[in-house]
Amino acid sequence: MREIVLDTETTGLDPLGGDRLVEIGCVEMVNRILTGNVFHVYLNPERDMPQEAFNVHGLSAEFLSDKPKFAQTADEFLAFIADDTLVIHNAAFDIGFLNAELERSGRPVIARDRVIDTLALARRKHPGGPNSLDVLMNRYGIDSSRRVKHGALLDAELLAEVYSELLGGRQAMLVGLVEETSAAPRLVAAPVLAARPRPVPLPPRLTDAEIAVHAAFVDGLGDKALWHAYLRPEEGAGAVRAIPA
Repeated sequence: MREIVLDTETTGLDPLGGDRLVEIGCVEMVNRILTGNVFHVYLNPERDMPQEAFNVHGLSAEFLSDKPKFAQTADEFLAFIADDTLVIHNAAFDIGFLNAELERSGRPVIARDRVIDTLALARRKHPGGPNSLDVLMNRYGIDSSRRVKHGALLDAELLAEVYSELLGGRQAMLVGLVEETSAAPRLVAAPVLAARPRPVPLPPRLTDAEIAVHAAFVDGLGDKALWHAYLRPEEGAGAVRAIPA
């Protein structure tokens, strides 16, 4: 099962009032395990950067001025997310901006029914309390020391950890081994060892007297007794094969 954990940064709060996307970050999860496959892009919003938004993410209009416009990266973004489930915190906000940009560039919008909102999950699991990403990371003991300012890719990575905790805890160590590489760690299957036959079969545990008693018992069951199904053709009624321990 492939899922995409996604986060965005914007120039403000209203995608229909002139605010635009300035950053998209996505991380891929397969069977709830991060694969190391990501999509990340900074975007030229084609407008100024309000001070309030700059204080949140630290992305200036000057920094973004030479970055691609959304329409130039839309196809790559859509190819990355494909038709898979999107995992987003406070999904209505991000989907509102993404769909506004997709409509503006003439691309199909994202259906709401393919989105899992971790804010809604958190509210069901922890009713009555704050459930921001910061609060959830603190609640689950997730290291947020790198999060000096908001950043779409970093927040998507942290949200992936929160999502796993909301579903019952991080389980990577229970289902496989983590292989360290020069890139991101990835999950590999634990080796399965084939059973080896004994070099010398163990002797039977039954004595000759016990075998004789059992043979007499089977002979008294008649020709339709199930024991006959376990006899080799050369064995007659009442024969007993020794079963190695």
